[in-house]
Amino acid sequence: MALSMHKESLNNKQMDSSKYVRYTPEQVEALERVYNECPKPSSLRRQQLIRECPILSNIEPKQIKVWFQNRRCREKQRKEASRLQTVNRKLTAMNKLLMEENDRLQKQVSHLVYENGYMKQQLQTASVTTTDNNSCESVVVSGQHQQQQNPTPRHPQRDANNPAGLLTIAEETLAEFLSKATGTAVDWVQMIGMKPGPDSIGIVAVSRNCSGVAARACGLVSLEPTKVAEILKDRPSWYRDCRCIDVLSIIPTANGGTIELIYMQTYAPTTLAAARDFWTLRYTTSLEDGNLVICERSLTSSTGGPTGPPTTSFVRAEMLPSGFLIRPCDGGGSIIHIVDHVDLDVWSVPEVLRPLYESSKILAQKMTIAALRHIRQIAQETNGEIQYGGGRQPAVLRTFSQRLCRGFNDAVNGFVDDGWSLMGSDGVEDVTIMINSSPGKFFGSQYNTSMVPSFGGGVLCAKASMLLQSVPPALLVRFLREHRSEWADYGIDTYSAACLKPNPYTVPCARPSGFPSSQVILPLAHTVEHEEFLEVVRLEGQAFTPEDVALARDMYLLQLCSGIDENAVGACAQLVFAPIDESFADNAPLLPSGFRVIPLDSKPDGPGAARTLDLASTLEVGPGSNRSTGDGEPNSYNLRSVLTIAFQFTFENHLRDDVASMARQYVRSVVGSVQRVAMAIAPSRISPGLGPKSLPGSPEALTLARWICRSYRIHTGGELLRADSQSGDTLLEQLWNHSDAIMCCSLKTNASPVFTFANQAGLDMLETTLVALQDIMLDKILDEAGRKSLCTEFSKIMQQGFAHLPAGICVSSMGRPLSYEQAIVWKVVDDDNDDAANHCLGLMFVNWSFV
Repeated sequence: MALSMHKESLNNKQMDSSKYVRYTPEQVEALERVYNECPKPSSLRRQQLIRECPILSNIEPKQIKVWFQNRRCREKQRKEASRLQTVNRKLTAMNKLLMEENDRLQKQVSHLVYENGYMKQQLQTASVTTTDNNSCESVVVSGQHQQQQNPTPRHPQRDANNPAGLLTIAEETLAEFLSKATGTAVDWVQMIGMKPGPDSIGIVAVSRNCSGVAARACGLVSLEPTKVAEILKDRPSWYRDCRCIDVLSIIPTANGGTIELIYMQTYAPTTLAAARDFWTLRYTTSLEDGNLVICERSLTSSTGGPTGPPTTSFVRAEMLPSGFLIRPCDGGGSIIHIVDHVDLDVWSVPEVLRPLYESSKILAQKMTIAALRHIRQIAQETNGEIQYGGGRQPAVLRTFSQRLCRGFNDAVNGFVDDGWSLMGSDGVEDVTIMINSSPGKFFGSQYNTSMVPSFGGGVLCAKASMLLQSVPPALLVRFLREHRSEWADYGIDTYSAACLKPNPYTVPCARPSGFPSSQVILPLAHTVEHEEFLEVVRLEGQAFTPEDVALARDMYLLQLCSGIDENAVGACAQLVFAPIDESFADNAPLLPSGFRVIPLDSKPDGPGAARTLDLASTLEVGPGSNRSTGDGEPNSYNLRSVLTIAFQFTFENHLRDDVASMARQYVRSVVGSVQRVAMAIAPSRISPGLGPKSLPGSPEALTLARWICRSYRIHTGGELLRADSQSGDTLLEQLWNHSDAIMCCSLKTNASPVFTFANQAGLDMLETTLVALQDIMLDKILDEAGRKSLCTEFSKIMQQGFAHLPAGICVSSMGRPLSYEQAIVWKVVDDDNDDAANHCLGLMFVNWSFV
């Protein structure tokens, strides 16, 4: 009986402690006010709340605490539910998109099966009916007859004042575009690396076996269709190669759409080919199912329509039916289908550059994917998913990126109507010099009047293009970005920065080495998928002699780096920079210079198609540069790319020739540096046919090689190289070509170890060169486990002379992870005696490879 009463009393106490409290609307309002200010108030804050709000006096502090706990839980559940609903909508839309893509592929398979059967039937018929040498002729005649049954329709010339005629062209363009976007009019092949998913950019495909080059993309964005259409029609905002676009006529249609006659000019990507322009009709309309369409095609003699503006300094290219299909999504957002199909008149460019104009992958990266990425970027900025620091609005940062690209494209192309004119050469045609003294040029968005001397002057551009082999564009641009001291001259950087000051610095002489300076990269912004970075670079000056004190000051560059993802197929890699002052105003004048590396697809026809050619007269890429694709190992790395370099400088009229001479010498020295870098970072393990790389054969190198090998033998008791290596030259050559990565680090007690030497395998492992090696610290390449292991064994190394480190992971100077089976560390001493002074640390990474 007593036990029963005790249980009942305990149950009553539990019920009292967990009883439900019903709050009045006034109490809830007071609690919500506090919650908005502080979602998790302390005990003192809750007691203060009860004292300040008499309406809460009848509620216990413990119940107040429970209310805030429940409120936080509800908020968290609401956010999670909203997130899951968003993901679910994306998955539903993506599933719908994939099902439609699957249906299209099924139709494409059926079409190909039918064509295959038809071709087999034709071949069998030809083999039965003809047995003589004319059999091939009958097949060709049959094909010609089939083509004649479907002749290309030709239309009479249609005047722009005849809307009915233009509407007919527009409706034909619409039908052909839809057949490419959702049908089987083009044989699409999915682009490598573009995996569909709720957070991916979408489904991207390129054309196979069609006239011209074409690319197609489908994706999801969280913007309404009308906003998407507005963004896509503003082509200069997302298509970096678009120089200008003029809408010469707008004609409304009876169905509520519009027809526009458009003239567009685009930049040439290199100095080696002319720029392209387009004369097109653009049709914007809504379909019966509520979808929005923007389609476009060139007006030619075969399509009819008015004749476009005359071409001056441009090659007229043709846009085949292309455009955008924008479909509203359930719950908000849009599904976008993009088709780009152009014929760039490939026969008007040098043969070696034709892959650049007949690559659907390059078209996909430059136009199709660029449009989709731009829309996704704006969508995420609009939804508050991207936060930038520094107080800059995303639109302002995008404008800086566009201005850098546009200024660099202006420099590369040097259009006459911008005021550019060619300056005479010095007898060698490797570097082109152009000048611009037109005041009108400097009133645009790229420049301002403060950059032009009041007593006469202008802008000078020195530029060059060349072909590289066996160097991935992404890898080269990453190296140029991270190791500026490898190619830049500090004195000339100082001269470039002086254009922002009222008193320009005296024209320097281009020196092979220049003044070394360290750089600090300050991130400013990046795109959603990190394919483009906007950053400020601080160049820290150093004075080595009293004469150099004037140069020893910090400078700043606004820099844009793009295309450094090695897995992006067909992507152009670019590094563009312009000097800025400390204020860095939103309207700061920019004079961009930089590098652009564009991959060239290897042509399948002929063994010499992927041969490295010299496009800049005497510019050689290195031994083995004329090696064909058919030579060497089957896995030979034959990636080719075209490199374009352009540097801009302001000048005063009386110093024009001096600036031109300086610029010409500087670009030549940069070209030489880039070639050395390209040879150093070329994947020699993959490409054995590139030939040996130069050895650092100075007396100091020979002495260091002797110290390394002798110290290894003294401390470990083993031989680093073969015993018959007696002479210094042979010793150095074997050390340089050793299969394992052998390096030396400085040995300082008050500073992090810095690399001072590495053999070829070591340079390949670190993805650097002998000069840039000195900017790399040991603790920056080792992971946490490697650093701990080295610290643990350091006293042993100092006492016994060496230590073995276990297998681990480290990173190259480019940030790429790599693994090694074992590392050996030993003291390198500068004499035979054990008591000799320590010179540096020797390291050997055994059997390393990129992960």
